Amino acid sequence: MIKSLPIRVRLTLWYSLAIAAAMFSIGFVSLWMVHRAIDDLEREELQQRVRSVRRFVESRPPGETRAQLRDAITAAYNVSHGNKWLQVIDEQGNWIYRSPHVAAAYPNLVLPRQAPEAGSYFTYTAESSSVRALIEPISIHGVRYTVQTGLTLNRTLAILSNLRIQLLLLAGIGLLVSSIAGHFMSRKALKPVAALAAEARRINDRNLDIRLPEPAALDEISDLSRTLNQMLERIDKAFASVRTFTGNASHELRTPISLMRTEIEVALYRPRDSVEYRDVLGRLHGETLRMTSLVENLLSLARADGGAETIALAPIRVDDLFRQASASWKNAMNQALLDFRVEIEGEDIALLGDRHLLPRLLSILLENASKYTPPGGFVKLCAASAGTRVVLSVADNGIGIASEHKPRIFDRFFRATPAGDPAPAGSGLGLALAKWIADRHGSELTVESEPGRGSRFSFSLERTRVAVHATHAFGGSRKDSEFGSKQPSSQAS
Repeated sequence: MIKSLPIRVRLTLWYSLAIAAAMFSIGFVSLWMVHRAIDDLEREELQQRVRSVRRFVESRPPGETRAQLRDAITAAYNVSHGNKWLQVIDEQGNWIYRSPHVAAAYPNLVLPRQAPEAGSYFTYTAESSSVRALIEPISIHGVRYTVQTGLTLNRTLAILSNLRIQLLLLAGIGLLVSSIAGHFMSRKALKPVAALAAEARRINDRNLDIRLPEPAALDEISDLSRTLNQMLERIDKAFASVRTFTGNASHELRTPISLMRTEIEVALYRPRDSVEYRDVLGRLHGETLRMTSLVENLLSLARADGGAETIALAPIRVDDLFRQASASWKNAMNQALLDFRVEIEGEDIALLGDRHLLPRLLSILLENASKYTPPGGFVKLCAASAGTRVVLSVADNGIGIASEHKPRIFDRFFRATPAGDPAPAGSGLGLALAKWIADRHGSELTVESEPGRGSRFSFSLERTRVAVHATHAFGGSRKDSEFGSKQPSSQAS
């Protein structure tokens, strides 16, 4: 119920409840302290009256008879204490003095030997009045007496009643004032939030460069404003990235479609023989392959951005992984006149990786190396143990990467091309996808490169153990492996 109320109302209610609880506590403690002070005063007054009786009896002559003492105390106390609550009895049960008020209300009195030595306080009702009484034994000249004295509580009860009423009235006024003050304070406290909300409502996808005002005070409001501005900064970058991605993807798709359309229109312009048609179909097939690769990369990156691309880590033998890569790229490397080498340092090396994504990562790196390595060069696929990790790398002696291009080589659609050279085939999405795959494996794809001396892309994965003669993810067993186990081996394609 309370959670559905506006924050301003909830703040006012909580503030009012806090003030009410504080005032109730203060009032309760104050009432208790007043009651305790009055109780102490009453006890002191009753003890003073007992001491007064003691002094009076002590002042009488030692040989005085009981009747004489009774007459003397009656003559003295009927004048000053006739309307008070006082009675005195000796140890034989003989009455020494009885106030008319207490005689009717309290006809019996305990003997001195039955009364507590420290005295006994109690309350009783007489003549429509509450009486606070004290019974205490005293000993004078070897004779013990019981003294009972009392005070009416009418004034005390009236004072406490008036104090309760005044405290309740004061609490009501304080609660009302605190509610009003809490309302204004909550409005003032939430005013910056309302200003931030009004400013935030102005922001849309067309003006994401607007930022919320940040108060100078280092408080929660300024922290909220900074957090929202940081979120807007991320959203702005994400929108810019999407716009750039969409524009680049449209451009990359438009080029092969335009080429295919031109080829088809030229082919349909006049009749041609079968050889010409086969040439056209071959070029169209090449463009469709390029479009297929581009669309697959776009879909992979889209799934990665949306969190739909899953990864399942499993033990993979490095020689099986490299055998699959070698089988896939041997012919392509031969056609490009490149020396393709595969090296594994150590034996029975296995790692944790995804059986589908890890080969794709190596394929992207091998494709990138073959693309930027001129004929006669080499491309080397290597694996080496490094403690609990396995380092995989693809090295070449191609054209290398200029230092100003290194920070951007993993950006989508970026292709580092030396000045004056034609842009190589490709969409510029491969390394971005490779970096994402390495990141999902808990690794970092790094590059070492010098212009004219080649490049080396490497990443590391967690090492694990697998059975030596088990059948592996990519087929075959250890004894069927074509890679050496003790010395680094190579395979030239």
